Amino acid sequence: MDRRRVSSGSPFEPRVGFSRAMRVGQRVLVSGTAPVWADGWCDPDPAGQARRCFAIILAALADLGGRPVDVVRTRTYLVDRNDWEAIGRVHGEIFGEVRPASTMVVVAGLLDPRWRVEIEAEAILDDAGDSPGGGLTS
Repeated sequence: MDRRRVSSGSPFEPRVGFSRAMRVGQRVLVSGTAPVWADGWCDPDPAGQARRCFAIILAALADLGGRPVDVVRTRTYLVDRNDWEAIGRVHGEIFGEVRPASTMVVVAGLLDPRWRVEIEAEAILDDAGDSPGGGLTS
């Protein structure tokens, strides 16, 4: 089965040996995505961090032929349970109509102490590799 990979330019990808996202057949898996900008900056606001994570996720998904409407599952890792509403609101802005299966987990910490959230996503695309009808954007 054909595999296609996407890199987001994270310095961790080659060092750790992973891809931002991988498409195998109709399935797209997006790795845990942190809220970091290209210059290393990280917004301290949890909603801003969630928006950045989703921007990276949706860009990787688009590079592999997908759209937000194709997302069937998200996993959100939080370091502070009090951030769930702010981060959940951002999730709802993007996926409110799609309503993928979703899990939020509170963890002891993430790789960088500035990160309040890290997010994964999974999508299933149609046979042709094009997204079925859509219209939702980030």
